[in-house]
Amino acid sequence: MMVFVLSMSLYGLATLFSELIPSINLGVIEFSVEYLAFIPLTLAILFDPLSAAVGAATGEVIFSEIMLGQFGGIGEIEKFILFSLGIYVAGMMVKDPLNKKQVAIASITGIAIHQTLGGVVDVLKVVFAVEEFEAVAGLPESVLFVEGFAVINDILFSGILFCMLPTMYLVPRLYGKIEPLLGIKKRTPQLRPSMGEVLNGKFALIGLLLLLAAIAAELLSTIGFNGIEFEATWAESPAAIAVAAVIGIVFILFLFSHLKAKMNINREKELN
Repeated sequence: MMVFVLSMSLYGLATLFSELIPSINLGVIEFSVEYLAFIPLTLAILFDPLSAAVGAATGEVIFSEIMLGQFGGIGEIEKFILFSLGIYVAGMMVKDPLNKKQVAIASITGIAIHQTLGGVVDVLKVVFAVEEFEAVAGLPESVLFVEGFAVINDILFSGILFCMLPTMYLVPRLYGKIEPLLGIKKRTPQLRPSMGEVLNGKFALIGLLLLLAAIAAELLSTIGFNGIEFEATWAESPAAIAVAAVIGIVFILFLFSHLKAKMNINREKELN
């Protein structure tokens, strides 16, 4: 639960700041900060991957959607599932957090899973004629090419600069230092299940079912069936972002003060 709350609060706050970063367009190429996924990636590698992945996806919905006065209803399920799946797989791929090569491969793989599956969903929306294809000037009028180009652009730009490189830097430096704050043993290779024990046929079946659920949710959202959906008049306003950021910072400070108090209690018990 502590890992879930930590991932939710830190990544939720990060999504607020990422929305303030402007994008740069160079012809048909757009350079934008898709997300600061190095936060959940780092936590997924150091701690329980499932808690970190689901916590980050929950934080994005709460901080960058609900707290900004908007909620897409069923349309949020697709992003929630695919993002959680990518972060979870990345966290399970790393056996040794001190191995930067493993961390790099896992990080970019997790982002590639999220972006690729998201591109597949976008293609299917056009294939099933629930959304019109919008051609991009300068690119072939092919939905596969346009979506593939967008996916590769996001992986190479946001995936490398704001996901893989920061994760490679943070994981080895935090490994063995942040775990005592949460009262958790560091995850040694012996404490981690093998890839075959996790990424097996059962996982593939569950992943396929989750992908189908994400596709169904996005198709329903595109045709207008969103269930609980709202957008306030002040949605995404500077004031709303400022208030959400303040609430997020206060929550994180409270969380860290709680962790510090818990660490002091543990030290006193060890001395006694």
